[in-house]
Amino acid sequence: MKTRKFLSVAFFALVFGATSFAQKTVTVGGAPMYPTKNIIENAVNSKDHTTLVAAVKAADLVETLQGKGPFTVFAPTNAAFDKLPKGTVETLLKPENKKMLQTILTYHVVAGKMNASDIAKAIKAGNGKATLKTVSGGTLTAWMKGKKLYVTDEKGGMSQVTIADVNQSNGVIHVVNAVLLPKS
Repeated sequence: MKTRKFLSVAFFALVFGATSFAQKTVTVGGAPMYPTKNIIENAVNSKDHTTLVAAVKAADLVETLQGKGPFTVFAPTNAAFDKLPKGTVETLLKPENKKMLQTILTYHVVAGKMNASDIAKAIKAGNGKATLKTVSGGTLTAWMKGKKLYVTDEKGGMSQVTIADVNQSNGVIHVVNAVLLPKS
């Protein structure tokens, strides 16, 4: 009886311990990113993603990214947006450029949930590169240098994943240090 009780307690601890481990809360931009909240609910709290959040709002993509998903989002930081030529962000946020902004933002989104380990497996299966189809219809190329994960856009621009596996209720965010740009 004692053995059975011990095994059931051990099994309970193993199952619930694994669940909480897989869903750990990560801090991004000084704010906790809760796995129980959706992409938008978490992103609005990150001090490092205020430009991205403003862009998502201007592009009318809030409802989409609050949807069921799942989504894999490569989320550029404010510093990533600052690397763009002066005036680019301001121009993109204008109502007349909404379609272009939507295309750029959805180029950072892949349908389905791909954690870093999933991307690494795809890279290995692809002999060092994995092609990811974006929601905008473009492609991103994922690759690794050592243990670091990188994404290259269609224009040859490169972005490093600086924080991987920020789990959300409707997908996962990977924080990146450069804005990814589709072909014109």
